[in-house]
Amino acid sequence: FQSFKRLWRMVLMESKRFYLDVKENQRGRFIKIAEISADGRKNQILMTFSTAALFSQNLIQFIDFYRDLDSLDPENLRQGELKSEVMYKDDKKYHMDLKENARGRFLKVSETFTRGYSRFQVFIPADGMGEFQHNLGELIDEYDNGDAEEALSAPQNKHLRIENKNFYFDIKRNQQGRYMSISEAKGNFRNSILVPESGWESFRDVLDDYVKQVKEGD
Repeated sequence: FQSFKRLWRMVLMESKRFYLDVKENQRGRFIKIAEISADGRKNQILMTFSTAALFSQNLIQFIDFYRDLDSLDPENLRQGELKSEVMYKDDKKYHMDLKENARGRFLKVSETFTRGYSRFQVFIPADGMGEFQHNLGELIDEYDNGDAEEALSAPQNKHLRIENKNFYFDIKRNQQGRYMSISEAKGNFRNSILVPESGWESFRDVLDDYVKQVKEGD
């Protein structure tokens, strides 16, 4: 990893600078996205390569959607999000929200931890999404060690909210093979079970049987 040459990209948009840096720690490679405003303020978010690959894929859809929008009308701004997407990865949740205000349209990307309430975000001008995605895609193609490619071909993570609890379904892989992590989260509490791929159908059958029994009992 030390021999890699250009481990970063810089993108200029309006009065902002965006830095995309490839980093590595004991958990693997990740990309740090930093937004530097004209007055020196800094916002940043972190993404694993697998998350960055999904983000880049979603970004292409946002770019296509943005190109089909009518011109901005400052006298008739649309409230809320023009387009939204949520990505779940382990103990993190990423929001992509395309919005507009009197200054223009922008993409707000938020990184939130499911444990606690920490939230980090960057704001990408909508006109610059194409250049941003191009540079991000280059870094992923050049430095991915297989995580990004696997993430795009693997089943997507799912989230369910039932009453006051959140449940997260993540597909992962280790030396023993592929497995599903099912996590229950409530406040700062999180508990997980791991189901090997060989048992998914049996696991499903048990749930189906319970649902059938309860419905017949009602």
